Amino acid sequence: MKNKIIFLATVASLLAIAGTGAAKNPDPRVPLADPFILCENGVYYAYGTYRSNEGIGLATSTDLVHWKMGEGKDGLALRKDDSFGTRHFWAPEVYRVGGRYVMFYSAEEHVCAAEADNPRGPFRQKEKKPILERGGIDNSLFLDDDGRAWMVYVHFDRGNVIWLTEMEKDCLHAKPGTARMLFRGTEPWERMNPRCSVTEGPFIVKVDGTYVLTYSANDYRDPDYAVGVATATNIEGPWTKYAGNPILRRHGGLAGTGHHSLFKDADGKWRIVFHAHSDVRQKPIHPRRMYIAGVTFKKENGVPIPVVDATHTRCVVDP
Repeated sequence: MKNKIIFLATVASLLAIAGTGAAKNPDPRVPLADPFILCENGVYYAYGTYRSNEGIGLATSTDLVHWKMGEGKDGLALRKDDSFGTRHFWAPEVYRVGGRYVMFYSAEEHVCAAEADNPRGPFRQKEKKPILERGGIDNSLFLDDDGRAWMVYVHFDRGNVIWLTEMEKDCLHAKPGTARMLFRGTEPWERMNPRCSVTEGPFIVKVDGTYVLTYSANDYRDPDYAVGVATATNIEGPWTKYAGNPILRRHGGLAGTGHHSLFKDADGKWRIVFHAHSDVRQKPIHPRRMYIAGVTFKKENGVPIPVVDATHTRCVVDP
């Protein structure tokens, strides 16, 4: 009996050790929500919502599969001490403007911009205040062929509504009197929850002279959070939503696929980076994880429409 007790105790100890080891082995998928990828000199810089009450997260890669979380003890490209706001640092995007890098992001539900000399950061605001006095989120920068800069963003008005404003040449300040609403959630696929009108995460590219605006709709907690597209011949509108929307929903068995951005990889191929819920069973949703898929543009009635590849890349953190 004593030997049996000793044996059972040993087994219990081994199981406890194994359980501890499992607890120390986190999910390897990159924990960036609302992701954006910048490609510079063969290095990919992914920015996203991560530890959102501390700042903006960063990960880097050379192959779009294996990623290293940002340098330093906190892995952040922007820290709240260098910015307006103390919480809710969301949805970053980084652009090279002249000889510097400009980060667009949200803080305390206001749209902001910060600068750095290096894509790794640290990004800082010289003036610790938002771009617009009124609230908003999900600001994205579009630099047009004629040199004009535009900010597309979300304003709160009985839901999340997509707006546009022209920016000054420094890309840090909005031009007064240029803000206008583009559209809100009106289509059945955008309103899976009838109590929730959400169009957000807008992102603009220009393809063959046509402005292509991709955006997310529905509550981000909904498994049917999805991506749609609208097009225009003039950036100020009118914008026409694609009849075949959404172009990305429950991709490859994932849930909550949305808040994305488009980018070209080192070979010049279009790709889409997006997040999905941590668990397809909705337990838990957080932290949301980053995925990448290829994109091609097809012409429908002469209008370029993005088509997302059927498969996606699972982005993982190097140990």
